[in-house]
Amino acid sequence: MPEPLVTVRDLTKEYRTPGLQPVTLFRNLNFTVYQGEMLAIVGESGAGKSTLLHLLAGLDTPTSGTVKVGSTVVSSLSPTAQAAFRNQQIGYVWQAHYLLPEFTAAENVAMPLLARGTASSEARQAALRWLREVGLDHRSEHRAGELSGGEQQRVSLARALVGSPRLLLADEPTGNLDVRTGEAIFASLQKMHRDFSMTTILVTHNASFAQRCERAMRLGVGAQEPAVPETLLFPPRRVQ
Repeated sequence: MPEPLVTVRDLTKEYRTPGLQPVTLFRNLNFTVYQGEMLAIVGESGAGKSTLLHLLAGLDTPTSGTVKVGSTVVSSLSPTAQAAFRNQQIGYVWQAHYLLPEFTAAENVAMPLLARGTASSEARQAALRWLREVGLDHRSEHRAGELSGGEQQRVSLARALVGSPRLLLADEPTGNLDVRTGEAIFASLQKMHRDFSMTTILVTHNASFAQRCERAMRLGVGAQEPAVPETLLFPPRRVQ
């Protein structure tokens, strides 16, 4: 049995605004993600899928409960330690690529390593390697604005993986793309997951993508308490 990599226990997240009723996204949410697993998170808009990824990455703090990645309790880290944790252990692919337009593809991919203090020559070689993995080594010296939407998202994927993260988080990475390009990006994501034995959590509205993951977790809104999601785990399905 694989070892757990992500352990979420009794996770509650509330947003409070003076004069308004608190909004509860999660209440006592529990789940585990195992090393080497590809988990899809699905559900309607507003169910808290993106917020959940933010909590896993230490980009937000829970109201109560714990998020552990390996032996690290993410919410217990200081802001400086959380930033180091994200740089060293988390790869993140967003719906928007967030590439810096004034830099080349290779320079964008190298940035997480440069932030660690890696020598520029070493960071560049790693960036070129990962651009090759996503099929874009021939575009390494092109600036972000010179790339298509699909190419920009491939660069974003290479940037997420260049630091060899323990956990890859992908938040609707195909949401801004046409169907054909989105399919290609998902196929690339799935290939990276398989070839490099990654642990991946994917937020998606695409039912076909979710069905091709090993498991899927649905965040749904309950009828009696519409602000409180229910958690339903689809049966495990191993991808051949």
